[in-house]
Amino acid sequence: MTRPLRLATATLTATAALLLTSCGSDEKPSGDDDKIAGAEQGEAKKSPPPSEPAEAAAERPEIELPSDLTYKFEWAKTGDKNKDAVLADTEQYVKAVDMAIAEQDPLHKAYRFYSEGDAAAGSQKFVEEYVEYKDRITGVKRFYNARVDVTGNKTAGLVYCEDQRKAHNKSLKTGKTAEAPAPSKDDFVLYSSRLHKNEQGVWITETTTSDRGNAICQP
Repeated sequence: MTRPLRLATATLTATAALLLTSCGSDEKPSGDDDKIAGAEQGEAKKSPPPSEPAEAAAERPEIELPSDLTYKFEWAKTGDKNKDAVLADTEQYVKAVDMAIAEQDPLHKAYRFYSEGDAAAGSQKFVEEYVEYKDRITGVKRFYNARVDVTGNKTAGLVYCEDQRKAHNKSLKTGKTAEAPAPSKDDFVLYSSRLHKNEQGVWITETTTSDRGNAICQP
């Protein structure tokens, strides 16, 4: 019995617009009018604010995937350090989940490195379904139309699309690739994620929801 790839998503519980609105943008810097009263009498040179502690180098897990599974992340660098890091760590999270599927390990340390809470629990359930059917994913997974909002350099919201037309299930028992279903709007999925940056500078996915067939992702 083969498990359809297009069924492997959760239900979107909030719109992408609401997610990005709630994330907002970076805080507005203070203006010159924020001076302390009475400081006219020879202001002393202010001490610089204490710098944030240096982030410990993260020992990231090595991602090893089957040679017949490839990715197209069609989102350019934004030029913003945090936003680009959010995209990069999300790429690793996506690949880590697929590695857990390929290795049939619902508690794989790789995806748990990049996720926690609801996202980690959802990934575990997702992998468990593939283990039950003794399947993994093959083909090409394409991601595009990404938008990132970062707040205070510590939290972020991410919305992006996936094109699953060239990604299919492959039986680990027989080695055969499942027949692709008829082309449909359900081949396109909209994802919405919330993330935070940990002490090692890694962007951790806390929640991920999806909406299959969303108009935003249609070609």
